Amino acid sequence: MRIVTKLRGAGAFLAAAAVAATVSLGAGPAAAAMTWSVHPGGPFSMAFGKTGLTDLTTSTVIFTCSSSEAGGTLRSGSGLSGTDLGSISGWSFKACAGPLGLTFSVKPGGLPWKLSFLSYNSTSHTATGQITGIHLALAASGCSAVVDGTGPNALNGSEKFQFHSGTHPGKFLPSSSTMHFYNVSGCSGLIHSGDRAALTGSFTISPAQTITSP
Repeated sequence: MRIVTKLRGAGAFLAAAAVAATVSLGAGPAAAAMTWSVHPGGPFSMAFGKTGLTDLTTSTVIFTCSSSEAGGTLRSGSGLSGTDLGSISGWSFKACAGPLGLTFSVKPGGLPWKLSFLSYNSTSHTATGQITGIHLALAASGCSAVVDGTGPNALNGSEKFQFHSGTHPGKFLPSSSTMHFYNVSGCSGLIHSGDRAALTGSFTISPAQTITSP
């Protein structure tokens, strides 16, 4: 059934505004912020196999570590904001070897780093998250550099990752990195200040976590 209403003057304007407001309010739930569920949450560890650091500007692998391990905590429950859903309090890198026979030590700085979740694919049960606050100090024989975001001491480097709930491995998304190399000294031209940097590798989380939205 079609209803036709004739509106005149100021009454027409007010009625039209009321209709527009009703339509706008009806769209509210679709624009609502995402919420997340995390179980069991609490302390966790991330175990990596080979972990790499790549110069994205030159497509050069700066080093590959035999393994690395991070530890932190996650919030627990339902209806959680994806922002600062967890944190990383420590990260150790083991046996990191690069070109020219260089063996690197890697020291994280500015810990804890923030752990947030940005989007969720309910078909593949895959969450996309982001680590922010990344700062790394690199040192090898005759070579040193800093990895960070907008500056050598900004403590705002970031990189996204994908995570599958349960025991499936997650992985870094190198192209999403906001990190750069700074304060490069020596290194025989292997690294240049200002080049983009990214971590590479895949990981498992223990204990297994289920992270979904909503």
